[in-house]
Amino acid sequence: MKVKQVELKAAAYNVKDFPEWDLPEISFIGRSNVGKSSLLNNLIGRKNLARTSSTPGKTRGLYFYLINDKLCFVDLPGYGYAKVSKKERERWAPIIEDYLGDRLNLHGCIHLIDSRHEPTEDDKLMSDWLRAHTIATVTVATKADKLSRGALLRQLAVIRKKLGLFDVDQLLPFSARTGSGRDEIWQSIKALV
Repeated sequence: MKVKQVELKAAAYNVKDFPEWDLPEISFIGRSNVGKSSLLNNLIGRKNLARTSSTPGKTRGLYFYLINDKLCFVDLPGYGYAKVSKKERERWAPIIEDYLGDRLNLHGCIHLIDSRHEPTEDDKLMSDWLRAHTIATVTVATKADKLSRGALLRQLAVIRKKLGLFDVDQLLPFSARTGSGRDEIWQSIKALV
């Protein structure tokens, strides 16, 4: 998809902040420091629209990015970062659950997993939660350029097994550095919408 126009339309810190529109939304979720902002920036062809940081856990709300006035990407807070206080994580949980569980505009979710490691317990819980709520999900294995081709293929098999993904479930490798996998992710997003 050619992105001609993109803007941050809303930063939601509670359900009342969600935009009221009929546009399809695709959410992006994953552990802190998995490369979510880098993926978003790569997909939309901008360097710094979604803020990247060397310090994980910076996304504190749900950020709604309007693309070509037709589609919205929703950046959800990262999970699993120990330095974020328990109180802060407890504050995020209900808004994330409300969004994922009740948002009629939600057409699907991009669930990011670090390709270099086995999925964590938090990754598995999120994958199970998305499946239990029948949310169409594309799993993306980030940082794919950090592994050799053979190691990446082995890791993809491990991720598929640990998350209990079926053969029909999409698992796409992606590298923000090289852009490898970008077109396949866009094709999946188009199919979700």
